[in-house]
Amino acid sequence: MEEDIRELELRAILEASNDNIVITDGQGKVLRSSPNCQFIYGMKNEELIGKTVDELEKMEVFSPSVTKRVLQEKKEVQVMQHTLTGRSVMATALPVFDESGEMIRVISFSHDLTELRQIKEDYEELRAKMEYYQSEIQELRDKEQHTDGIVLKSKEMNHVWQLIQRVAPSDATVVFLGESGVGKNVFARAIHEKSSRSKEAFIEVNCGAIPESLFESEMFGYEKGAFTGANKEGKPGLIELANKGTLFLDEVGELPLNLQAKLLKVIQEKKMTRVGGTQPKQIDFRIIASTNRDLAEMVKEGTFREDLFYRLNVVPITVPPLRERKDDLLQLCEYFLGMFNEKYGTDKVLHATTIHEMLDYSWPGNVRELENLMERLVITTENRIIYPSALPFHTKEARSVADEQEAEETPEQAENLQEAIQNVEIRWLKRAYRQYKTTYEMADYLGISQSSVVRKLQKYGINS
Repeated sequence: MEEDIRELELRAILEASNDNIVITDGQGKVLRSSPNCQFIYGMKNEELIGKTVDELEKMEVFSPSVTKRVLQEKKEVQVMQHTLTGRSVMATALPVFDESGEMIRVISFSHDLTELRQIKEDYEELRAKMEYYQSEIQELRDKEQHTDGIVLKSKEMNHVWQLIQRVAPSDATVVFLGESGVGKNVFARAIHEKSSRSKEAFIEVNCGAIPESLFESEMFGYEKGAFTGANKEGKPGLIELANKGTLFLDEVGELPLNLQAKLLKVIQEKKMTRVGGTQPKQIDFRIIASTNRDLAEMVKEGTFREDLFYRLNVVPITVPPLRERKDDLLQLCEYFLGMFNEKYGTDKVLHATTIHEMLDYSWPGNVRELENLMERLVITTENRIIYPSALPFHTKEARSVADEQEAEETPEQAENLQEAIQNVEIRWLKRAYRQYKTTYEMADYLGISQSSVVRKLQKYGINS
């Protein structure tokens, strides 16, 4: 009776268990198995019972056999199995001994890890895709950081760029404020290229470069015979050429007061009449302006019309000077150096001390000054390495240190091979002495022993 109860209990456990349980005798013959083994191993209970684990392993029902390992090692074993149904399971088996120490049973149970393994593979694939997309995004960001000379490394310039992207699709009037040379014209063109007018003309007018006597005829054009010396066929003005496109008024603060009223009327009515003409023409254009002057102060002084100021000052964008965004300087140097190296077929590079001096400089001419300087350095310097002495603002204080380094890295004349070797050795030692704090670090950098470093420093008097 008691045996019948134990049999019922064992059967209930096997049927209720979520694990895949297999019980064998001491020789590896299957005595019992749980019903869900069919799902994992692909064989019904009646097909498993009576077969040995050797037979089942040869049939590739599971591989390797965890029970077989227990029979050999006589201790608990855990292995990863692959089954006939193509699943992956973690199998654990343990021996059962009688009172005399003889192994009479082996009980194994396994957990299906197929879904977990698939999740892991999916995760790895997703992570690989994420890394790929991140590298693609970074590449796009890097390209965006060098758009037509626009560098967006600094927080200030990123703010300007985000504002430009927001206003570009609209037809709102934008006025760029900032010092001369900060790149206001580059940003104006960027707005045009990102707008719906990008396929039409971008007409740039330097308001300070056109003589007052010619400004009206240049801006509005003229009809044939309008005045002595005029083109016989007449001529369209710059405003007319900007039809459907963008009219960029650079240095708008230089406009004479009497011409500001005429420009205001055109902006308000989007109509203009050529000099000597009688029929007004409807013109569709977007206005972008720029100035390095304080227009609000000019309004107070009476040198700039208040109504024109408010017409232009719809979206004011201030471009910070280069001295306030030193984070952009290195990238701008890289951009212009690469551009002029390609233009002139050279391979010039900036020495580290040159970069330090450029970072300390105030750049009153801003990006324009930097661009012109980089072109000059690429053309005029003889050596591949551009040293601080080539800079027009090279200071006397920095000259001694920089010249010493320049001399150190410039090949010296030697009378024989031994002297030439010593010169090279001295240059390497001086470079290591500058860059590292201890002789152990210097030794690691130079690839020699620490004692050799100490001896050579003493020999050449470098640490004196």
